Amino acid sequence: MKRIERCNDLITWVSECKAAGKTIGFVPTMGALHDGHLTLVNQSIRENDFTVCSVFVNPTQFNDPKDLDTYPRTLAKDSFLLENAGVHVLFCPEVADMYPSGLQTTVIYELDGLDMIMEGEHRPGHFQGVVNIVKRLLDLVSPNRLYMGQKDFQQFTIIGHMIKKWNIPVDLVICPTIREPNGLAMSSRNQRLSEEMKIKAGLIYRVLKEVKKQFAQHISVSEMEKFAHKAFSAEGFIVEYFSIVDGITLTQVEKISQTQYAVACTALWIGGVRLIDNEIICGKI
Repeated sequence: MKRIERCNDLITWVSECKAAGKTIGFVPTMGALHDGHLTLVNQSIRENDFTVCSVFVNPTQFNDPKDLDTYPRTLAKDSFLLENAGVHVLFCPEVADMYPSGLQTTVIYELDGLDMIMEGEHRPGHFQGVVNIVKRLLDLVSPNRLYMGQKDFQQFTIIGHMIKKWNIPVDLVICPTIREPNGLAMSSRNQRLSEEMKIKAGLIYRVLKEVKKQFAQHISVSEMEKFAHKAFSAEGFIVEYFSIVDGITLTQVEKISQTQYAVACTALWIGGVRLIDNEIICGKI
């Protein structure tokens, strides 16, 4: 595995690959890798000549400085996992190289309101940071395929919107959420949970699955949301939001008949750790 830390060195490597007619798959991460990330990597390796994985904790998508400070950084372990998985290039730049002085690397993107709800409402500016860094990385890597996970539903929906709106020549590939045995969605933030909290957090997926059952039974949206809030609150979770939304527009679904693609999305706190998850309750990606 080749380790590249400078943007110019990555551009040179990409140019050589493109000149040779090779395809590139790209997996952007902020490190603290787990099996969910490795699932994306493995699919990229199967579908492309070369796979690039970036590890970069992007400061511009953290609206809370404390969250940035406490985000786990495990580059040595990440590098070991990626090399064993067969990744061809690990791109791990410094902040100064990704956001150099004198270069306009931050743009305000019009995202048609997709960034203002759910995560966007509770994390102001978050998705502008995400879109900026993903766009910068896509410009550097020029991949044929971009791999993202379903767990970050709103994020990949916004990235897909960006790709389509700005005609970026890349295929977005979405891979299913990988879960712990108790259903907890794998996340880098899980490293901050105690074993007891991890067990307790299995409730999130159980509630999402129950909501999917209720949807099939034609329970009203308001009743499904009330059920979820009650179930989480009873176990001491602090719920930021639990929303049933249209999978394309991310607008709140008021009635089941309004959409053929509905997703239950939630963000909540347990033991000082913020977790997100989702479940497609009708339709498909």
